[in-house]
Amino acid sequence: MTNSTSDFFVLGAYMQVGSLKYLYFMLLVMTYIMIIVSNTCMIVVICMNRSLHEPMYLFLCSLFVNELYGSTGLFPLLLIQFLSDIHTVSASSCFLQIYCIYTYANIEICNLAVMSFDRYIAICYPLQYNTRVTTRRAFIFIVVIWLYAYVKVLITLSLNLRLTLCGNVIDSVVCSNYLVVKLACSTIRVNNIYGLFGVILTVVVPLVPILFSYMRILKVCFYGCKKTRQKALSTCSPQLASLLNFSFGCMFDILQSRFDMSAVAREVRIMLSVYHAVTQPLLNPIMFGLQMSKIRNACKNLFCHNKLTCHADQM
Repeated sequence: MTNSTSDFFVLGAYMQVGSLKYLYFMLLVMTYIMIIVSNTCMIVVICMNRSLHEPMYLFLCSLFVNELYGSTGLFPLLLIQFLSDIHTVSASSCFLQIYCIYTYANIEICNLAVMSFDRYIAICYPLQYNTRVTTRRAFIFIVVIWLYAYVKVLITLSLNLRLTLCGNVIDSVVCSNYLVVKLACSTIRVNNIYGLFGVILTVVVPLVPILFSYMRILKVCFYGCKKTRQKALSTCSPQLASLLNFSFGCMFDILQSRFDMSAVAREVRIMLSVYHAVTQPLLNPIMFGLQMSKIRNACKNLFCHNKLTCHADQM
């Protein structure tokens, strides 16, 4: 990266909150711990229970791993900045955070798209599900999703590194790719073209199977029998809730970085700028864990078995 100012960025959206920063710091630490514990718990339950070694739960496991990855890309730097009086971050740390958060977002939307198509096959073609969606194919899908996200964002960052920047103040509490590009005083035509191409790949392409799958699933809900409707609602409602929650957070983040949002309170803008990277890892294990009966039962069996074993050892 060529930078005519310095080799660091200033995160300009932080407010001076005085001693309240310690309260916010503790709340963020508790949130991060809850994310780590809940997602790790779901991963352990799926990995240790052979009955959950099915494509749907493998996609879920990939989702939970991604939540750990995305939150780890956000929280450590966020926690450091909350305790700091000077909100600066080195260029390398800033680009590393951009890489983690953007790969997280790409993996999340693609993972949700594959999960929606998986549920479409399971509900609309139940007799063909085991032949169409195998464990091997699920692994291939997961590997492709992760590799695609890593390569795509790596190209984005390589295009940014060639820019000449004429400033170093980012109006956000986290590093944002678009806000870094806005600091450029050299031509950003290639960045804009690739950015548009990336939006089509990341948003439009996953949106097609998502819309198609849920339209067909809704049709089954309206015209199918009661048992089919119950199965569709129980398996699809957490996925749909997760998708809507993630889409809302990403939409506001995009709007905030590209348009003037000064009419919105500064505190609200700060919270919503990290909404998708905080609430998604926090809510997903709760939604899927509570809604899906096989995961609930696996959790009960695993932890109850451990308690009984410990009790027997004590006796």
